[in-house]
Amino acid sequence: MNKIQLVGRLTADPELKFTSGNGTAVTKFTMAVNRPRLDKSKPQEADFIPCVCFGKRAEAIANYVQKGHLFGVSGRLQINKYVDKDGNNRWSTDVAVEDFEFLQSKGGDTNNSNSQQTSSKLKDSASEFNSDLTPIDDGDIPF
Repeated sequence: MNKIQLVGRLTADPELKFTSGNGTAVTKFTMAVNRPRLDKSKPQEADFIPCVCFGKRAEAIANYVQKGHLFGVSGRLQINKYVDKDGNNRWSTDVAVEDFEFLQSKGGDTNNSNSQQTSSKLKDSASEFNSDLTPIDDGDIPF
């Protein structure tokens, strides 16, 4: 099983682009995700994880999430191999986002009631974008 769930903050505004072939929306962003801290006397450490999303979800993320926003994603780890301009083999690792949740409104404050209402509306919007996922029939799994 290849499944990953992350909660963190965006390190920069998401980058929305469209593919040249069919115009599919592609959004790339990096999340700073805190590591568990066993020794409280040491400073907090974080991992910076690149993420990519496609289609309607990509457009929603680009429109509603900004640098510093708390954001939750789930998806799969994706490792890509490519050849650089010097002919060397390179690999890149991304999280291919399949589902997301807005944990902070576009306004930025998660503590006041107005922001909570906005956050609820954004969660409803996320559900709309996530509704086109095709469920897996357990009968199709060969094991």
